[in-house]
Amino acid sequence: MSDSSRTAEEARVAFQSCKSSDPRDRVQFYDSWAQNYEKDHNLMSYRSPHLAVNFLSENFSGSREEAQVLDVACGTGWVAKLMAELGFRHFVGVDGSKGMLELAAETGLYQDLRLALLGTQPLPAQTGVFDVVVIAGALDAGFVPVSVVREMCHAAKPGGFVCMVRGDHTGAPADKYKKDLERELQLMEEEGLWSLVGIKRVDRYMEDPHVNPERDDVQDKPYISGTVYLYQKSIDTAVKSRD
Repeated sequence: MSDSSRTAEEARVAFQSCKSSDPRDRVQFYDSWAQNYEKDHNLMSYRSPHLAVNFLSENFSGSREEAQVLDVACGTGWVAKLMAELGFRHFVGVDGSKGMLELAAETGLYQDLRLALLGTQPLPAQTGVFDVVVIAGALDAGFVPVSVVREMCHAAKPGGFVCMVRGDHTGAPADKYKKDLERELQLMEEEGLWSLVGIKRVDRYMEDPHVNPERDDVQDKPYISGTVYLYQKSIDTAVKSRD
């Protein structure tokens, strides 16, 4: 069970503890963090799931009750819980952490949950099936590689939406990741795979867990900015793939 008395400092320590670049080490870390994951993220004012769901809701005009949603790096099911509040009913979740998937299963919202370490294993999803494909927060160096974005597009049905949210973390690996990601997004648009619906920049994606305002003598809480990307898969993608 999660610790209801958990403090912001304990949350910062948890964020700072995830240092290994080995995917298997990260999986073990998330397995152990699962029970306190949402609590710690809330303590850091983490907005990624809300940003994804709100931007999707503003742009999705189809039947929410019938829409098929692929929740990539679904974690504990946070995104599905928010989408369910807005009328979405059909979810398939994918994550690399068994501990996270166990908590996602407890929500009762997912028709299927699939264990896969993205980047080392292919995205376990059928091609051209989902009305919405969403990933909130996992697009960063050492987590979900840029190559998975193309797999997400393949999973969407023609006319379906792909929503991606990421924090604009600092440092050379994060800067390179963002550059590679936006290059791939642009390339896929040039290839006619999808079209851009919108990009939203936010100043307060989450508090920076690596800075303690009290300890580091910072007057205001330091925040990490973030970006929401929303694309719509081309209707004629299937035709182009046969040409």
